[in-house]
Amino acid sequence: MPSASTAGAGQLVQHPAGHDGELRAAVEELRQGRWYAARALLARSWGDPGLWAARTQVLGALAARNDVLSHWGADEPAAFGLTALHTRVAVDQALLAAQQQPDSRDAAALEGIARQWCWQAASVLGGDPVPWLGLLTLAQLDTRQSRPEHRVPAPDQMLPPGPWGLFDQARRTDAWGREAFHRMLRFWLALGETGPATEFLATFVPSAPEGSALYALPLYLYVDRYRRAERKDAVQLQWTDEETVRATVLRAFSHWQAALAQGVRWSVADESHLAHALWASRQRQQAAEVFGAMAPFISAQPWGALTSGRPGELLRQAMNQSYAVAR
Repeated sequence: MPSASTAGAGQLVQHPAGHDGELRAAVEELRQGRWYAARALLARSWGDPGLWAARTQVLGALAARNDVLSHWGADEPAAFGLTALHTRVAVDQALLAAQQQPDSRDAAALEGIARQWCWQAASVLGGDPVPWLGLLTLAQLDTRQSRPEHRVPAPDQMLPPGPWGLFDQARRTDAWGREAFHRMLRFWLALGETGPATEFLATFVPSAPEGSALYALPLYLYVDRYRRAERKDAVQLQWTDEETVRATVLRAFSHWQAALAQGVRWSVADESHLAHALWASRQRQQAAEVFGAMAPFISAQPWGALTSGRPGELLRQAMNQSYAVAR
């Protein structure tokens, strides 16, 4: 999505690091094939599992686009965090191959390589959530749940069997880590199981700490419901006609405000979903508040999932309408 400009918003840009200034600097260097800033950033991030997970995810996605990890490994084969980044790259490559060549031999081979990297990472750095997040991510490729670890009995009898052991391992390092819950949600959605996805969120999200970004998770489910629907116009009314949806959106907004008060920023993707949900629910004053705090950054989603045409235009429309009410 190209950057968008709206009255009162200034110039908006997409950047994988979003609000994380230290990560933005490391990303720019990694794009140029230099790893020194990334190495220092990883050392500073260790000890905060949520930050470590978020930063390795972004750095891994960038490293997959060039050969920087090969050069880094040749220079410093035992560098701290290097195995975690290799794991991120391998998992991303396996997902991409499965999307482009489903059930192909190449896709299966890349999935096997990714699993090997996950287990290697688990043996290299104790307490690293990345191996378990990687295995949980790969679980969504097993839509038949053929692997035993993907059909473990759930801790709640209302929930079906799934990769609960992997989910539990990820939560041992970070009980309310954002990525683990997103990966579990994507697992259910990959199976086409919106019922279990809804039940999963209903079981876990209400217990999340105040200000947790997990309160934005249901907003992703609402967007997915819209994306899958044959009658878009009918499903679009969920944001204005369903009391449960409206209450969930406003609850997410209150937790976003609580996070800001604690000096914690949600990811730009979470803020973007929140801004959209508030706008779609006709809570335009609150949507303007989120848009304003999010600037100058913006996420391509959910706007890209909501239109087959020009997502930038939908974004500009939402921002213009929200800022008009906020004036």
